[in-house]
Amino acid sequence: MVEKGLVTPTGLISHGRGEAYDYLMGERSIEPAKEAEKVAAAYLLKARNPVVCINGNAAALDADNLIRLAKAVPAKIEVNLFHRTPERMEGIISYLESKGAGEVLGRDPDCRIQGLNHDRALCTKEGIFDSDVIVVPIEDGDRAEALVSMGKVVISIDLNPLSRTSRTATVPISDEMTRALENMISYVEELRGDDEAILKILDGYSSKDNRRETVRCICDSLMAEFDEGGN
Repeated sequence: MVEKGLVTPTGLISHGRGEAYDYLMGERSIEPAKEAEKVAAAYLLKARNPVVCINGNAAALDADNLIRLAKAVPAKIEVNLFHRTPERMEGIISYLESKGAGEVLGRDPDCRIQGLNHDRALCTKEGIFDSDVIVVPIEDGDRAEALVSMGKVVISIDLNPLSRTSRTATVPISDEMTRALENMISYVEELRGDDEAILKILDGYSSKDNRRETVRCICDSLMAEFDEGGN
C-alpha cells in the first residue's frame, strides 16, 4: 500500500508501535478490549449520525471489515488524512468503493474540525462534522481531542492504552484492528433492538477503569514468564 501511494512511509512507524503492544497483550482480544468493543457497538446503535472514519493505515489494514461495520450499523464512511493530497484521497476512496463501500465521503470537504490547523481539519458537514458518534481507528491524538471537544462520542482503536488518543477517546479500544472490528460487528448484531441492554452497558462503563485493566493485563502478561519459572 505504500508503493501504491495509499499509505505514507511514516504510517509504517505507527503500525510498528501498535504491533509491539499487541505482542505484550498476547496477540489476542483481552477482556477489557471486549468490554470496550461491546460499549462501542452500543454507542453506534444508539447514534443519530454514526460515522466510520478511515485513513490510509486503516484502509490498508482491513478495508473489508471497516466496510462491514459501517453496513452493519449502518454508518457513513468518510476518509480523512493528515498527509492529504488529491491523489491519496482519490486513491483511498476509490479503493474502498472497489471493495463495495458504496458512497464514501471526503472528496469534497465543506467544513472544518474546530481547533485544528492542518489538513485533518477538512471534513464534510454530512459526515464527520455532523456526526454524534465516530469510529477513528489509528487516530492522531490532537484530532481525537478536537472531536471530543466538539461533543462527539469518539471510539478509538489504538493498541497503546497510554497514547493521547486512548486517554482522550470516549471509548478507547486497545486491540488489533481486525479483531476489534470483527468483535464490534458481532456485538452490533447481538445488541440490535435491545434498548435495555444497550443502556445498561453504557451506564456501567468507565473508560478510565477499562484502561487501567488493560494496563494490568499487559503487566500480568509481562510477569507471567517469571512466575512460571522461565529464564
